[in-house]
Amino acid sequence: MKPLTEQEIRAAFVNCTKGEAKRLAVPRDLADRPWDDLDYLGWRDPQAPDRGYLVVELEGRPHGVALRCSSAAVGQQRRSMCSLCLTTHSGGVSLMVAPKAGKPGKQGNSVGAYICSDLDCSLYVRGKKDAGVGARLHETLTVEEKIGRTVANIASFVAKVTAA
Repeated sequence: MKPLTEQEIRAAFVNCTKGEAKRLAVPRDLADRPWDDLDYLGWRDPQAPDRGYLVVELEGRPHGVALRCSSAAVGQQRRSMCSLCLTTHSGGVSLMVAPKAGKPGKQGNSVGAYICSDLDCSLYVRGKKDAGVGARLHETLTVEEKIGRTVANIASFVAKVTAA
């Protein structure tokens, strides 16, 4: 993924108002992000832990999605699988719900997916971050094929958010 500026990130959001995009907490460490290893930029809002954001480049331009995240239940250690990168975690996957873009979103329609709670799917797929024992199921796919699958899953999720 190519590095993005704060202005590009704020302008990319498809499922919130311009005012909401202007107020959301953009990471301060954009220059330090491992952009070459990212399929999308994802982060949780430190001031509002139930909010997350992801920005992915599709068709040559960034698309941002605001997410509502379920809070993890205390003591919950059930193993769950991320629907984007297929990494399994003990308590590290959250149901994240995105309001649909446009009129359907204003009517309360949303799209949900189980996603890595820290939104670091790109790093798990590449083996740059470890989710613990048994986190990656044995597959015969190459890392490039796993990356392609993750990108396709992200694009599918964003397409569901933007569908009328």
